[in-house]
Amino acid sequence: MVIKKRSVIALLLVLSLALLLVGCGGEKQPAGDSAAPEAQGEKMKVGFIYVGPPGDAGYTYAHDQGRKYLEEHLPYVETKFMESVPEGAASESYIQQFVQEGCDVIFTTSFGYMDSTIKVAERNKDVVFLHCSGYKTAENVGNYFGRMYQARYLTGIVAGKQTKSNLIGYVAAHPIPEVIRGINAFTLGVRSVNPEAKVKVVWTNTWYDPVKEKDAAKALLDDGCDVIAQHQDTPGPQQAAEEKGVYGVGYNSDMSKMAPKAVLTSAVWNWGPYYVETVKAVKEGTWKSGSYWGGLKEGVVGLAPYGPMVAEETKQLVEAKKQEIIAGKWDVFTGPIKDQDGKTKVAEGEKLTDSEILEMNWFVEGVIGTIPKKK
Repeated sequence: MVIKKRSVIALLLVLSLALLLVGCGGEKQPAGDSAAPEAQGEKMKVGFIYVGPPGDAGYTYAHDQGRKYLEEHLPYVETKFMESVPEGAASESYIQQFVQEGCDVIFTTSFGYMDSTIKVAERNKDVVFLHCSGYKTAENVGNYFGRMYQARYLTGIVAGKQTKSNLIGYVAAHPIPEVIRGINAFTLGVRSVNPEAKVKVVWTNTWYDPVKEKDAAKALLDDGCDVIAQHQDTPGPQQAAEEKGVYGVGYNSDMSKMAPKAVLTSAVWNWGPYYVETVKAVKEGTWKSGSYWGGLKEGVVGLAPYGPMVAEETKQLVEAKKQEIIAGKWDVFTGPIKDQDGKTKVAEGEKLTDSEILEMNWFVEGVIGTIPKKK
């Protein structure tokens, strides 16, 4: 009897232990379930696709600074990146790889990733995608960019006050609206303080090619330009200006470290706060697809510190115009504005719509150069 009693007690203990284990374990969370990361102590994964290396001192560097800012300010986030990813159809497999690695949010940071982003997003509805500088959206795809043309205009004021030859060189990447409106805004800023000055454009058809971009700047300097501006990811054009003993205006990040005797200032990006707010919204379930286009007011774009060669009068002119833009009293593409042929494109008192700015495919008066036709 004692043996049987002990057996029953042992059996009851085993059954109780089994029920306890089932109760503690609960149901297994399916892969991709939003509750799984928190239950398992995993971090939210965020991926970044870069067109160049983070060490380019330019465009990719600015995005990578934003990525680091994101990690610093959201401790539950883990980031990863891929650098020098080719644009076009080839980028699709790279974006898909981040999906396979479990990324909850993926930022694709160059224009040429747009169609690939949309394609991958169609197959992965549980992932949020953000594409930089494009115009396409979907239920789980948003796009984002900054009104860099506002900062470009301000740097144009600096260049226009600095030039002595009244010929300013502009090393330009690809003939797309983003680059064209930057050239136009810069030229309008130049001529607002120096109506006699002109801006000469050379196309490189590159984003990141240190040798080619520096050589393009040298050609402009040989033509008599005494200030070099750029829409390129490398500091090569600024270094060419310094070697020639003249001045330059950097882009993407503060390029004065690479050419301290030349750089007047730089038009810069500040992506960190945007990345934090966007990822927080996804985490909290409040994110919605749309298009973001922040400017000076939001702090997404701005100017790097001035070089010692920039006069106090110039700084005051820039600050006054900057405050007008931030207050919404005025914006860059407000008429009267003429094109290269002297035809009025924006009448006095009128201004271009965002759609017209985003689709810009013409040069303003004062630009020397042409826009290559699409093949």
